[in-house]
Amino acid sequence: MNYAAFAASTLFSLIAASSALAQTPASGTFLAREACAATRSIHGGPSADDAAVAPGKSYTLVGKNKPEATHYLIEVEGADPLRRWIAADCGSIDGAGTTDGKSRSSLRDAFNLLAVSWQPAFCEEHQSKTECASQTPNRFDATNLTLHGLWPQPRRVEYCNVASSYIELDKNGEWDRLPPVALSAATLASLSRVMPGTMSHLERHEWVRHGSCFRGAQTQEAYFARAVALVSQLNASRVRDLFAENIGGTITAEQIKQAFDESFGVGAGDRVQVSCRGSRRAIVEMTIGLVGEIGDTPSLAELIAAAPTTRIGCPSGSVDRVATR
Repeated sequence: MNYAAFAASTLFSLIAASSALAQTPASGTFLAREACAATRSIHGGPSADDAAVAPGKSYTLVGKNKPEATHYLIEVEGADPLRRWIAADCGSIDGAGTTDGKSRSSLRDAFNLLAVSWQPAFCEEHQSKTECASQTPNRFDATNLTLHGLWPQPRRVEYCNVASSYIELDKNGEWDRLPPVALSAATLASLSRVMPGTMSHLERHEWVRHGSCFRGAQTQEAYFARAVALVSQLNASRVRDLFAENIGGTITAEQIKQAFDESFGVGAGDRVQVSCRGSRRAIVEMTIGLVGEIGDTPSLAELIAAAPTTRIGCPSGSVDRVATR
């Protein structure tokens, strides 16, 4: 008998068993942000396969190694054994049975803000950003509203089950060091068009801070696809036309409210807030209240109609054109 091999095998079995016994039960799902090894023990060790999680995919959550988890026990389809340990900072968790941080199911039901920007005004203050330095009068964001984010409410709801290391990177503005989001080629192309900030990794920031708390979708693909769908409806409306027709001029809050009412129903304009900056009161951003489940084919009109009213904010402002560089 090879006693060295027998001893090594026995030791590994004891480590794996002790790890399993030490777990704290949990339920829900684990959403992987990157490809990470799924091991039989939190200590790693020998493995007969190369099991790993795939970015953007959800896995059944079984437990965690301690209340303030550094590792989660999940089920990886096709792996033998089925249950594997994964590092906590490889993704995020979603489910009422978890106790770390804030689970999506405990959040206020389906109240979000859709934040859209008028990019030429934003770029007046951020000329060094890649998306601003490369902006041209012929590009989509010169004449259309662009996606800033889709934000679960209230605003204090953020960074749901996000590793502290990622929160620190995000707050320091080191978005290029955050994990890439897992999107299909089609969704990435659509997102890049309506969110020029992807050139500065805005989508990574938006997912970590806001998307991680979004109740309407468990994947990055669904979250961003639905946000793109909402902005596309806005850009197909009278609201976008109002901005495009007045580039270089001024529009009033009443005109904006009327455009929303014409496009999305009477009272829609009362669910919109306008933000202006600078001495010229350049219109930089609008936030639109949305209440209801945001599904694969969301209706912007229905979501706005169910939202609470708000004050319009800036009474009037300029619609900037792309700056000559």
